[in-house]
Amino acid sequence: MKELRDILYKVAITSTSGSMHQPVAGICFDSRQAKPGFAFIAVKGTQSDGHAYIGQAIAAGAVAIVAETLPEKLVDTVTYVTVKSSAFALGTIAANFFDNPSAKLKLVGVTGTNGKTTVATLLYKLYMSMGFKCGMLSTVVNRIVDKEVVATHTTPDPIRINQLLVQMLEAGCSHCFMEVSSHAVDQGRIEGLHFAGALFTNISHDHLDYHHTFESYIRAKKGFFDGLSADAFALVNVDDKRGPVMLQNTRAKKHFYGLKKMADFKAKIITNAMEGLELEINGRQVWFKLVGDFNAYNLLAVYGAACLLGQAADEVLLKLSALTGATGRFEMVMPGGRFTAIVDYAHTPDALKNVLETIGQFKQGSVISVVGCGGNRDRTKRPLMAAIACKYSDKVILTSDNPRDEDPMEIIKEMQQGIAPTDARKTLVMVDREEAIKTACMLAKEKDIVLVAGKGHETYQEIKGVKYPFDDREVVTRMLKMFAN
Repeated sequence: MKELRDILYKVAITSTSGSMHQPVAGICFDSRQAKPGFAFIAVKGTQSDGHAYIGQAIAAGAVAIVAETLPEKLVDTVTYVTVKSSAFALGTIAANFFDNPSAKLKLVGVTGTNGKTTVATLLYKLYMSMGFKCGMLSTVVNRIVDKEVVATHTTPDPIRINQLLVQMLEAGCSHCFMEVSSHAVDQGRIEGLHFAGALFTNISHDHLDYHHTFESYIRAKKGFFDGLSADAFALVNVDDKRGPVMLQNTRAKKHFYGLKKMADFKAKIITNAMEGLELEINGRQVWFKLVGDFNAYNLLAVYGAACLLGQAADEVLLKLSALTGATGRFEMVMPGGRFTAIVDYAHTPDALKNVLETIGQFKQGSVISVVGCGGNRDRTKRPLMAAIACKYSDKVILTSDNPRDEDPMEIIKEMQQGIAPTDARKTLVMVDREEAIKTACMLAKEKDIVLVAGKGHETYQEIKGVKYPFDDREVVTRMLKMFAN
């Protein structure tokens, strides 16, 4: 059992009241999880303020409170510690409490608007194929070697991250590849973690419901690189104009990858087909199973990271050429049928544009897109999503995504604001997502391509606080079988 002073190492403390030698049996930031001997960290969240639950935590047996402000009445047997930011203190406290597991393996973080899941997944698959035991923390699923652990957030809370890293070490993992969201950086969820390396894919319009301005969004991403140590590497996309910006204040070793500009890891697309990509990477020609320009960048990022982690370039390319991407990312469902159906997680304007541009390079018939936007999220991207869908598709069906607490029809109306009068005739509105997918498949003729965008790997649809089972891939498969002939 650790003493309170031990788990507060490197935390910026502003005041204390009580014994810093208090033994601590556990830590939590949810008062419902407090137990005798626990330290409770009162964090101000987006939905509730932990400071309002200090009394409940003490009643449950908490012996130490870490907070930004203290309650009026203090309990004599409880130690109180004030800090400038409880959220950032929580990250450091969690790392200390679990003996800093991130420093005992190679932890590599991937950030950016698009491509995080694919890059993290490919790194995980690559290292597993090379004989390493490793873990992954991603939007789709968390993995400890070959064991799956359900993922609830792109980047988990600090306590959960450190618990998972401990489990990875116990399973013999030498590496962990994790997605790092802008929310996670801004909320201190990665505080206290030691990263061996960090990757930046790209940045485009997203999460303005949270960050409010694009500049704030960029600063959050950049904050990840600002916090890297001098022994880490930072690998960024040089073709994205914000790539070099990420490196302005980092202490890490700076490296670049790209298709257009000079870079440490440079690729040229030789063949871009529905069957895959042929790339020339640093003078070596390799065929990959992934499709599209955006995946050329993802593959190059993975190649660069693996080389910087000490792997031989030829072996990396050999193993990488055999891998498939992440679930629900440009995933062709039952290929070889009367028409082609693709499920993709594209839920930002840039991601949708990338997918549709890629489809446009291969299409022999029409493109029918099923697109929605999530509720309680960045509303400013809704008309942009509809405009892009109309620009690159022959027919568009606007539908529900995860409406959450919003009226799905109101979300669709906001999407329609981006549709030009000349495109209205090729647009349908079907609120029921399954009916929308079914209609798209009914309309599809031979050699057409049906894109179902927005949910990708997700196996639910969230409506009014309830998650109902819904899997685009399962629905599409069912419809393809129904309309096979």
